[in-house]
Amino acid sequence: MYFVPDGTLVCGLYECEDCGMRYLSLKIAPVMVCPYCGEEVDMELGPDDAMPENTEKAKLIRVVEGEEIELMDGLLSLAITGGDVDWI
Repeated sequence: MYFVPDGTLVCGLYECEDCGMRYLSLKIAPVMVCPYCGEEVDMELGPDDAMPENTEKAKLIRVVEGEEIELMDGLLSLAITGGDVDWI
């Protein structure tokens, strides 16, 4: 799970086209590689193997600022845990 640290002033809310996951990121860009389904580079490739291509499938939905970051982080955490509100 990807969460932003306390005291963050600005972050981006992203949604992946492939896996449908939503997450917050400190990096703000129009598109980025999804941390959930994006392919990691395999450093043990042979000479005939092709490097895997990272496709940027996660699109920026909107920029989140201020107090809304803590609220959005809590809601995403709640969605990931399946509704377990005991941690709140």
